[in-house]
Amino acid sequence: MSDTVIQVNDLSKQYRLGQIGTGSLAHDVNRLWYRLRGKEDPYLKIGEVNERTTSSSGEYVWALHDVNFKVKLGEVLGIIGRNGAGKSTLLKILSRTTIPTTGQVKIKGRVASLLEVGTGFHPELTGRENIFLNGAILGMTKREIRNKFDEIVDFAGVERYIDTPVKRYSSGMYVRLAFAVAAHLEPEILIVDEVLAVGDMEFQNKCLGKMKDVSEKGRTVLFVSHNMGAIMQLCQRGILLKDGKLVVDNQIKNVVDYYVNKNNTTGHKIEKNIVEKETNQFIKIYMTDDTADIRSEYRFDEEISIRAELYLPKFSDSLELAMRLIDKHKRAVFTIHEKLVNHFNGEPVIKLNIKVPTKFLTPGHYSWVMCINHPGLLLYDLQDDIAAFKILETGSDFSRYQGADYGVVFVDYNVQKIDN
Repeated sequence: MSDTVIQVNDLSKQYRLGQIGTGSLAHDVNRLWYRLRGKEDPYLKIGEVNERTTSSSGEYVWALHDVNFKVKLGEVLGIIGRNGAGKSTLLKILSRTTIPTTGQVKIKGRVASLLEVGTGFHPELTGRENIFLNGAILGMTKREIRNKFDEIVDFAGVERYIDTPVKRYSSGMYVRLAFAVAAHLEPEILIVDEVLAVGDMEFQNKCLGKMKDVSEKGRTVLFVSHNMGAIMQLCQRGILLKDGKLVVDNQIKNVVDYYVNKNNTTGHKIEKNIVEKETNQFIKIYMTDDTADIRSEYRFDEEISIRAELYLPKFSDSLELAMRLIDKHKRAVFTIHEKLVNHFNGEPVIKLNIKVPTKFLTPGHYSWVMCINHPGLLLYDLQDDIAAFKILETGSDFSRYQGADYGVVFVDYNVQKIDN
């Protein structure tokens, strides 16, 4: 017997912009007439790619187009992509809350889905009543819900408010209870969409732990998130959607790396003209090497330099340049604060070269957050996620481990044998 629990074949979903349904009785009749004659729907031959950043010249868009993949029993599949890529549409079809335009989905087992905060909750009902209501919607019996009730309440951490209408819950309490119901009612397939976007760190860790427990019990998890750290921590395999199409299906690290590389649009240089002549501001920021050539890639054993040109017509001794290096998951690697009085020579323009030592950063993608400010008082110019660059794997100590994630810095450490 096959261990495939989800099979998606040639799945497509078409929407008409600005309309519910087709928006036209003539279109509906025309479609029905073609179906009765056994012919293809004429409106499936038209439609644009669902690129949300561009204007449309037509009425139809493909939210999904010819998507194919399989999910095995007990697998944790990460689904990633930009906003508008088709992730939520795919999950809605898998959860049977909407139907595909063309294609087929085969699912074995009971599905529990958490697509939005408090999906299936009634605001006027109490937390207790909503647990039983939501459990029934998910196909559970009253006995099953009752047996899991205490675990659900304990996980959600809302025992004190369990008999309070959920309309009085905070968004964090709401999503805690919604996730607890979906995760504890033992579905064969759990579908989760951005649940980690709401809630504190403790709750996020509990969610990740619970999803791991679900998968270790042989159940299947489909997880959508923009948190690449959580995706890599939880999932073994991933798929990447772009403009409604599946572009990568591979091990999760390979999928995340592809996604990060293709979406690295911040560039490695900024250059602007001075417009507000009485405002402290950046003029140029770019990555370079010892020969002053602009760079975006470095070997792990190569010195890294970033150059900044600052225009400071309102100079004061307390003025600082603050810089934070961030990795591809937007985690801070380090932060420095440099007093600009140490470099001021009476001219309004200061040119600085900041160096990062060799064999410090592990292979991966990085960028900078930089600002000119009076600490705690006034921020003049903030440049976020700029001067992107990449550290290449060219034979570091980690290369033998085939690119496993071992953090962002090489540490200089010492190990000594203790005899007593």
